[in-house]
Amino acid sequence: MEQNSKRVKGYPQKLLVVRLSAIGDVAMTVPAIWSLVKNHPDVQVTFVSQGFARDIINQIPGVLFVEANTKNRHKGLLGIWQLFADLRKIDRYDALADLHNVIRSKVLRNLFLIAGLKKITVINKGRSEKRKLVRLKNKRLVPLKTTPERYMDALRKLGYTINDEFDYLFQEARLPENITIHLGYKDKRWIGIAPFAKHKGKIYPLDKMERVVEILSASKTNKIILIGGGGKEQEILEGWEKKYPNTISIARKYSILNELKIISNLDVMVCMDSANMHFASLVNTPVVSIWGATHPHAGFYGWKQNPTSAVQVDLYCRPCSIYGNNPCFRKDYACLNRIEPEVVVNKINTVIDRFNKI
Repeated sequence: MEQNSKRVKGYPQKLLVVRLSAIGDVAMTVPAIWSLVKNHPDVQVTFVSQGFARDIINQIPGVLFVEANTKNRHKGLLGIWQLFADLRKIDRYDALADLHNVIRSKVLRNLFLIAGLKKITVINKGRSEKRKLVRLKNKRLVPLKTTPERYMDALRKLGYTINDEFDYLFQEARLPENITIHLGYKDKRWIGIAPFAKHKGKIYPLDKMERVVEILSASKTNKIILIGGGGKEQEILEGWEKKYPNTISIARKYSILNELKIISNLDVMVCMDSANMHFASLVNTPVVSIWGATHPHAGFYGWKQNPTSAVQVDLYCRPCSIYGNNPCFRKDYACLNRIEPEVVVNKINTVIDRFNKI
């Protein structure tokens, strides 16, 4: 009887959520999806994304993850058709939430529309507001709605009640034995440093970040854990590991789930406007984030992170980009180069003192 009364209320029982990339954006969906399943435990949620998102989405109770193999089986327009067919074999959905709103997700949602699915919601990315935020003249520098809140708004359009129920996936997770052997037991301040981002306008100059590592690693009370990807990133971080004491690189050594477990044990995560900021936010780890071309006001700040923990300089041209992909019109990237390593170190120490996990 209770289920029938809920159906009368008009919200869908079987929901397909689409967010195909990127991993930081997938991480930002977690507060919304978590809150949805907590507010509506009777709803069956299927989340489709690329394989890299599996470890994150699988931490949300009751959510089915489906992989979109966009490099092979689901590549291109024919691949999206195949993804549509594959999803139709899994279930008959009552609604679709497009939390991406790009060409691939538009094609997919329209295939479902043609097939008779009427309840479809799409994220409002607030593009007009964001253009006013990044324009050089008459800049409107005000805090915009956060991306997780935009995801929640999209779900509310389907009739769901979305009250924020998300605090963290887990915190201070128990580490597997092989990781404990590698990192040692936590008898020091664990400081995670993730110095990379997708675009140059987001990356603190590496010589300055290396100076941060040098200062922090000189103290025997600190353990520096370097986090990054493969290739050149891995090479740089392993170089720092060899050069400085009390410093360990975990680049490309562990799965995303195990990286999340490590991050959950950090006293602080130092990072850019990047996926690692959102990973730390998912596991209740305080973040010191360094901002250049982008700005926390654009709505991509870490979920429930303290606004005072952002390191940035005030410039008339900031922000000049939402994603950090625009070249610096000044040519000097002053927004990043004017941040001295000592300022970053001081902020790190302040944040650790505020949230001491030892």
